[in-house]
Amino acid sequence: MKYYAIIVGGGSGKRMQNTIAKQFLLLKNKPVLMHTLSAFYSSSFKPEIILVLNADLHQYWEELCLKYNFNIPHILIKGGDERFHSVRNGLMAIKGEGIVAVHDAVRPLVSSKLIAKAYEIAENIGNAITCIKPSDSVRRVKENNEKSKIINRDELVLIQTPQTFEISQLRKGYQQHYKSKFTDDASVVEKAGFKINLIEGERNNLKITYPEDLELANFLLK
Repeated sequence: MKYYAIIVGGGSGKRMQNTIAKQFLLLKNKPVLMHTLSAFYSSSFKPEIILVLNADLHQYWEELCLKYNFNIPHILIKGGDERFHSVRNGLMAIKGEGIVAVHDAVRPLVSSKLIAKAYEIAENIGNAITCIKPSDSVRRVKENNEKSKIINRDELVLIQTPQTFEISQLRKGYQQHYKSKFTDDASVVEKAGFKINLIEGERNNLKITYPEDLELANFLLK
């Protein structure tokens, strides 16, 4: 069986209040993205790594690899207009069958244990989608926040990545036309008719979105 990892890094620095795309911000003295690729490279499954970046960022990334002496092997692919198109571009770089994990470039703290669990379960039952239960109370808001209603948080999960699939499932999913409701790979594959299998993720597997996330990630790495 062959294993692959598509690392999707199409984000900008808007919510980070930073002109540098968040996957390139420094985390413990090297760019966030390098931590992410290292996590998959050090996994026992040794996946082939496919990195999808906006075409305008390719040269910058290559310069960073030289600067930080980063030599983990990976294929660099051009990103698309939406995450959907970026994942599809990455998928087109895979010719055969196997198991593929799709992971956010800005989730650098994913553990080798979680990566391995996702590959194992996807290989056994078709796919594995990581998630955690919300620890806070949750409310649904309507009409400019003037009305709100409590939701039972026991019925909710927060979806993470990696989202891991038999390649045939992901290929069938990405043959569909893009829809705005496709917020992640699981929603794409589910629309193609496959059952989605949720597995327990990790609280530390946070997504670097806001400045305080980077501070927390630095703390967790210590």
